[in-house]
Amino acid sequence: MPKRKIYLTVIFVLILAFFAANLVYPQLLKITKFPNIPFKLGLDLQGGTHLIYEADLSNIEKEDYNNSMQGLRDVIERRVNLFGISEPVVQTQEAGDNFRLVVELAGIKDPAEAIKMIGETPYLEFRQVKENYEEIVENNQKVSESGEGELEDPFESTALTGKYLKKAELSFDQTTMKALVLLEFNEEGTKLFEELTEKNIGKILAIYIDGIPISLPTVQEKISGGKAQITGNFTIEEARTLARNLSAGALPVPIKLISQQSVGPTLGAVSLQQSLKAGLLGFLAIILFMVLFYRLAGLLASLSLVIYIFLVLSLFKLIPVTLSLAGIGGFILSIGMAVDANVLIFSRIREELKSGKNFSQAVEEGFRRAWPAIRDGNFTTLLVAVIFFGLGTSFIKGFALTLSLGILLSMFSAIIITKSFIRCFLETKLARIKWLW
Repeated sequence: MPKRKIYLTVIFVLILAFFAANLVYPQLLKITKFPNIPFKLGLDLQGGTHLIYEADLSNIEKEDYNNSMQGLRDVIERRVNLFGISEPVVQTQEAGDNFRLVVELAGIKDPAEAIKMIGETPYLEFRQVKENYEEIVENNQKVSESGEGELEDPFESTALTGKYLKKAELSFDQTTMKALVLLEFNEEGTKLFEELTEKNIGKILAIYIDGIPISLPTVQEKISGGKAQITGNFTIEEARTLARNLSAGALPVPIKLISQQSVGPTLGAVSLQQSLKAGLLGFLAIILFMVLFYRLAGLLASLSLVIYIFLVLSLFKLIPVTLSLAGIGGFILSIGMAVDANVLIFSRIREELKSGKNFSQAVEEGFRRAWPAIRDGNFTTLLVAVIFFGLGTSFIKGFALTLSLGILLSMFSAIIITKSFIRCFLETKLARIKWLW
């Protein structure tokens, strides 16, 4: 490669490193025009709230459990995002016969408010009259009068729930001007609503919110188009709140909060400091090893490694990547992969020099012969990281994401940056001093 092209590549790399370094640490040169973008920290580093909800699947068919829990996860994730919570972790868990929803809200200022808002996310359902409706109503009246016995719900659940709701909005009755809530279902919900109204003409189709009957309209005819309305003695504010909550996401199944745990920022700060300290000590040990064992080549590799770290961290800020302890672990592991690539390259260059080749030939052959091992090792690890990301939980995904990004940039660091630095010494006096390499 012509020297001019090598120098241009090195200049480009140094300029890229300059911008990356100032993006990672804007106070480095006190250049005010660089944006001060903070790292996004996970629950274990900046504190927050860890909530566990239990889902009631008693009215759901067993084969629909997974779909219902997935819908529940999507609704809650969308719900908490409305409150400006950064990168919430919402995942489902199966504990024996119980299905649970784990919600992790990193950095939230008011956990009580989040719990309240998640809890207020309503469970909407339509219920039809049972076959023995008249008998149940009559028996309930006797129970109410005598005070003995138990009341029975004369309505039974149907397949139509808030899972199929497309939107809800505040409106007003054109005659009485009372506030009401208009509902519009998605395509599947439209079909279910049409079937329900056709089957229950002349009967009550009750609208329940969180197990409480809100409206008891009688079906006059089959209703097509997937639109319905909730009427009741609402104030305008009550109807507006109900519409907003339903529109944000009516729950496909009821949930109950069974556990709450607060993670303090003090613990997160200590964990972060310990992680950074461990990473810094490990990095210094790597540099010391590379310089002592590979001398000038090791020094160039260390410079390449510093640039690599700035590039990865700047990428974490720009994407942005939410960093947890597991994510930091993945990043530190990727540094090891970057060092491993350099070790393979330098070992091959030494072997080529020992075989009698000149420095230029040894460098080109060293990189060429080391590349298959670097490629196979990194792509194998990358494949495992992709599997972890696809199948793992939130912390495993964080580890896999930072590791994947680190691996991709480590190959760029070894093959482009390190190679360009070494090529700068081709046909120089230092290239002839073999003990330096």
